[in-house]
This record gives sequence, C-alpha cells and structure tokens, in this order.
Amino acid sequence: ELYSPIKKILGLWEAQSSRLTSSNNRPREDSWLKSLFVRKVDPRKDAHSNLLAKKETSSLYKLQFHNVKPECLEAYNKICQEVLPKIHEDKHYPCTLVGTWNTWYGEQDQAVHLWRYEGGYPALTEVMSKLRENREFVEFRKARSNMLLSRKNQLLLEFSFWNEPVPRSGPNIYELRSYQLRPGTMIEWGNYWARAIRFRQDGSEAVGGFFSQIGQLYMVHHLWAYKDLQTREDIRNAAWHKHGWEELVYYTVPLIQEMESRIMIPLKTSPLQ
Repeated sequence: ELYSPIKKILGLWEAQSSRLTSSNNRPREDSWLKSLFVRKVDPRKDAHSNLLAKKETSSLYKLQFHNVKPECLEAYNKICQEVLPKIHEDKHYPCTLVGTWNTWYGEQDQAVHLWRYEGGYPALTEVMSKLRENREFVEFRKARSNMLLSRKNQLLLEFSFWNEPVPRSGPNIYELRSYQLRPGTMIEWGNYWARAIRFRQDGSEAVGGFFSQIGQLYMVHHLWAYKDLQTREDIRNAAWHKHGWEELVYYTVPLIQEMESRIMIPLKTSPLQ
C-alpha cells in the first residue's frame, strides 16, 4: 500500500484532473500538466530580497561547506574549535557564529558553518578586512588548506516568516534541507511557505530559513533541530495529519529542480547544540 502522504498527493492530482476532464469544453489535461512547470512572471518591480527578507534587520548570512580529507577530520575540527569561537566572541568583529557541524548523513567528511553578519555587506567587508590582519587566523587558514578537498560558500538572507536562529542547548541533531528552485519561482515559494511554516511551529524544531543572494542562486535552505532521528520522523509524519499541509506540498513540489537533506551533528563549541 502507498505511503499515506503520497496517497494524499495523488488524490489531489486525481481530483484536479477529474475537474478538468469533466468540463463540457475540450479536455485540458495537457494544459494543466504544463502549468505545473510554466510559471507566470510576477508583475512586481522589486528585488526578491526586498520582498522576502526581514525588514527589521540587515543581517547577512554566510553558509560554508568544507569537504575534508577523511584522515584530517579530527584535526580540522580541533583547529576550528580553537579559532572560530574567538572570532565569534570578539566584539571588534560584527559577526556571529550561528552554528558549526559535521555531516552525519549525506555528504560524508563534510563540515558546515553558518555565520551572521550584523550590518549586511559592509559588516562582511569589515570582517574580511580585519581577518586578513589577524595573524592567528592567517595561520589557521594555512593549516586548514592542507586538510581540505574542496570548499564552497553562499551568501544568504533570511525569510521574513522564519524564526531567527538563536543559540539553543542540546543535545540535538540538525537537518539542513536544501532546495534548488526553478528560476523565477522564489516569490511563489515564499508565498506558500509563509503559510506552510505554521504547520511546523507546534514544537521548537524550526531553526531558520534562508535564500541565496551570491553563490548558487535560487537556493533555499531550511534548518531544523530534532532530539533524534525518530523524533524527526514522528514530527514530519504528524504534519500530514494537519488540514492544508498536503495542499501546500502539492503546490511547492513543482517549483523544485533538485533537493538535498543533510543530518548534522554540532561541534562542542557550536552555539546551536
């Protein structure tokens, strides 16, 4: 028997198809299927960042992915736990270490770091300039470079309807769900998830939601915290029993080109535990 969420989605598709073919007009199944992949251009003449991001803050986020040589992961974690908290705690740097993790399930031997820059791009520029003069950080980067296979980063803004990430006690596991959207669909995604997030706020699992500005574009990242994998499964299954959740999933799935889930374990010095 089909897993119940899939049955609900298929039921919605069948109901929609039935309405289209029962009309006195020529069957329009083909045009309905095309509508799943062809999006109307939003007529508003404003940037996505102005329409979707929080107005009351000017925070910019940087998400870093470091693929570490397997034999170097322990040494990599050690130097990160020695150096990164010092930057986080130094008031001369207008930035905050939101969280730092190792991937448990997903891409292996990977470190993920999330930074917040209070003040946006000027704060990022100030921090980068000061770090170039920080001898300890320069030595840290040299040592780190010998441990890495590859690295990439993205600059992000946070969605206005999500919680702002704040430190939390543990132990928790974290899930980073990353969505590559179809170009031109970010506003539509934001409109649906502004409603969808209400179904996931009964507990405290919602940590933060972000969309990319620089790096891989049309990327969305949702960060969740759970006690363990079974709790994650129970919470996600419970959402399907709430009226309206399956409809929002039905409308957002066609907006996605690709998606990925990482289960991550925080390092001991991570503010998100």
